[in-house]
Amino acid sequence: MTTTGFGTQLRHLLDLLDGDVARISADLGLADFRPRFSPVVRTLTERGPLPIRDLAEALGVTHSAASQTVTEMRKLDLAELRPGADARERIVHLTAKTRELLPVLDAEWVATEAALTELDAELPYSLVELVAAATRALERRPFHDRVGAQLRTAGAGRPAGS
Repeated sequence: MTTTGFGTQLRHLLDLLDGDVARISADLGLADFRPRFSPVVRTLTERGPLPIRDLAEALGVTHSAASQTVTEMRKLDLAELRPGADARERIVHLTAKTRELLPVLDAEWVATEAALTELDAELPYSLVELVAAATRALERRPFHDRVGAQLRTAGAGRPAGS
């Protein structure tokens, strides 16, 4: 098995998927709407306004990643932050603009899910299940630990200056 370029191949796959979803958004008149906004909109639509910490947990991303996405959405008037009960807590709300877009966003989401199901059927293994299984495996034992163990097994030392 060769891993040459494996990370590059994964990034290319994600670029193909996200790039085409972004093109669909543009086709629907939502040129500034990024694919990474959809899970935020879906979560806030289903659960209501949430602190960034809870939103990050619901999305399965870091607080920093959720905060960066919300910041991008705020610049486009798709989300707003309001103070919570604790002055340090910021609650993410969808804006009226986003709520008006929900019918189009919902239709795009349903179409995207159907297209993913179609793609999965063409593959020898379910991409959805494979990604979920790989994520669980890496959460149990991070790739850093796996590579480090391989280096130790091979007797590789630390680079100079470490």
